[in-house]
Amino acid sequence: EVQLQASGGGLVQAGGSLRLSCAASGFRFDNYAIGWFRQAPGKEREGVSCIRTSDGDTYYRDSVKGRFTISSDNAKNTVYLQMNSLKPEDTAVYYCAADPLFCAVTSGDGMDYWGKGTQVTVSS
Repeated sequence: EVQLQASGGGLVQAGGSLRLSCAASGFRFDNYAIGWFRQAPGKEREGVSCIRTSDGDTYYRDSVKGRFTISSDNAKNTVYLQMNSLKPEDTAVYYCAADPLFCAVTSGDGMDYWGKGTQVTVSS
C-alpha cells in the first residue's frame, strides 16, 4: 500500500522557518517525482517545488526561489522542504504527491499518490 505522510507544519512569524517532511512507503522511492503543493483558502492548489529522486533534479515556483529548498533522503524514503524567510502569503495547507513519471508542477493534477496535508500558517 502506497502511503505519503506529510508533517512539520505549524504557526510561525513572518521571517521564520519551517521544515516539512514527506515520508513515503509502498513504492520504489528512488525513481519517482515527488512534489510539494499548497492550497490556501479560496484559492486553487499550486505547485511549490518538485524533485526527481533518481537524479536530484529540482523545480521551484518563482515566488519561493531563494527561500525554499527541496531535498531527498533516499535511504529514509523522505523528501524535505526547508522553508526560510516565510511570508504571510505562504500560509496554506501543504501536500506532498508522488508519481513515477512526472511532477505536475502547475497544480499536481494527474499525479498518482497524495498524502494528507499539513497546515502552515505565517503570521505578520
